[in-house]
Amino acid sequence: MLNFISALTRKQKAYVFLAIDLALIPLALLFTYTVQALPTAAVETLLQTLPILPYLLAAAAALSLWLGLPYIQLKAYEGHAVRLTAILAVGLAGAAALLSVLAGLSQPPGTHVIFGISYFMAVVITRVLLYQVVNAIYRRAQPRCRVLIYGAGTTGTQLASALRAHEGIDPVAFVDDNTSLQGMTLVGLPVFPPARIRELVTQRQINRVLLAMPSLSQPKQAQIARRLQKMGLEVQALPSFAQLIGEEALIDKLTPVAPQNFLGRKSRAEGLGGACDSYAGRCVLVSGAGGSIGSELCRQVLACQPSRVVLYELSELALYTVHQELLQLTEGTGIDLVPVLGSVTDARQVRKVLAAQGVQVVLHAAAYKHVPLVEANPLAGLANNVFGTQTLAREAAETGVERFILISSDKAVRPTNVMGASKRLAELVVQDLATRHAGTVFTMVRFGNVLGSSGSVVPLFQEQISRGGPVTVTDARVKRFFMTIREAVQLVLKAGSEAKGGEVFVLDMGAPVEIMKLARQVIESAGYTVRDADTPDGDIEIEIIGLRPGEKIEEELTLNSELIGTRYPKIFCAREGALSEIEVAAVIRGLRQALVDGDDDAARAVITRWVEGYHAGEAGRKSS
Repeated sequence: MLNFISALTRKQKAYVFLAIDLALIPLALLFTYTVQALPTAAVETLLQTLPILPYLLAAAAALSLWLGLPYIQLKAYEGHAVRLTAILAVGLAGAAALLSVLAGLSQPPGTHVIFGISYFMAVVITRVLLYQVVNAIYRRAQPRCRVLIYGAGTTGTQLASALRAHEGIDPVAFVDDNTSLQGMTLVGLPVFPPARIRELVTQRQINRVLLAMPSLSQPKQAQIARRLQKMGLEVQALPSFAQLIGEEALIDKLTPVAPQNFLGRKSRAEGLGGACDSYAGRCVLVSGAGGSIGSELCRQVLACQPSRVVLYELSELALYTVHQELLQLTEGTGIDLVPVLGSVTDARQVRKVLAAQGVQVVLHAAAYKHVPLVEANPLAGLANNVFGTQTLAREAAETGVERFILISSDKAVRPTNVMGASKRLAELVVQDLATRHAGTVFTMVRFGNVLGSSGSVVPLFQEQISRGGPVTVTDARVKRFFMTIREAVQLVLKAGSEAKGGEVFVLDMGAPVEIMKLARQVIESAGYTVRDADTPDGDIEIEIIGLRPGEKIEEELTLNSELIGTRYPKIFCAREGALSEIEVAAVIRGLRQALVDGDDDAARAVITRWVEGYHAGEAGRKSS
């Protein structure tokens, strides 16, 4: 049947409607005569009317086509179409009265009024019935999506009413947390508690859940959606009123909370000043140029007007992204940008790039820095962070580079994880080269966590909040030093200009920040409340998940408390003990053998022997 209906053209459908409307004329006449007399007399009267019937049908067809009634779709048959039908009925009643007089038929005056009313009702009822029949045929032939509406309030009931006329959706039931609504029937649908969702899905073959609670906070909606998705359900949320009237566009344009707002102290990014002289007119190579620190190094170095910046990066996507961004910054400046795709562990490529580009300053930011990942892949972390540093630093010395600055981490101080230990070994390698190559100034810059960098805690918290929580904190006692990317990079560049060789530079970062407090600040800055024992109705929960492998409760910035001031008030120099050339050679030999053998334990043994204060943290020991 559906194929037959679908095959009809618009004109053919109009002819069908016209034929039905004409067929209703004798039926309306028969009904009129039946109302006025007995059924047998009604038939006799209808037979007497047969001579004028063809003329009445012709008048009806002409008037109907002129009004355009046959061309009105069933789903569009509403107020305007009903008015046109009334005009047709009145016209037919007048035509019937005129034809009766001309034919000499003797009929009561009210006959034609009843005929007009009967015909009007017949056409309207027929159209409505046809629409229901055709709609039922389409619904039966097409797949239906059975939906459960979460929320039986005003929005939910209005949604259910609207969906009843939808060709492809069947609202099945409501679920609502409000116990006063549970057990009721609203707009023909029962209301169930959320605890019965799994049962309803099975019994009523539900495909999708519609969240009809636009006033509920976004995190709570996300929590409900995640719970339903785990049941294998497709979940969709009804837009809020703000979205419908366009205020959502304004919300999207609001500026995110700046990372320095979580710093807990005044930012110390004060500009480079005279430090720019060490980079102006020189060729500067930035390893790890596509990372958050590396890319900021490139931006700030460009402000010093170098002659060339070499972007050395292992990730193709990261290199492409930073190169495209920096091309806009260098347009019209005369500064050359040279993108190099490669690894700092590749000695041949490093040597070629340093010599061919005439590199004078190396800013070494390439490193694996995510503690749990390096803890799970110690050999890869050591190869990149230790051997990569050794290769780049050694080739820099041999090609006559003026300055080499290593980006280090506070996790290098008495580390409890392989990442921190690898950074400390990288420092020892650079310190060793500083004593043996007077032509190149080797130095290191050590700082804490960088707010806003990839993988840092604030973006992680913000992502967890966008998913509805919970925000995860490893331990309520954890504290960290924080600085902004801008501060970190200025420290590197200022220290690089100040260095004489072999120093470890650190920043006065103020008091460490409690991660628990930081998590609460990020939640509240997003406009939500923390859900805890005091506020059980809050939006986002903070969940303690335990220390990750190799993680410390608190970090340190130096191996000792002896700090030497510099001409920059907040930058200090720590001269720490170093290994001899023979000892560094032993470290490199031991690590290289561990890599060849693929032996994680042997690599950790080398770390334990040579890295001062190294011990695997409690979490790290459990993972080993």
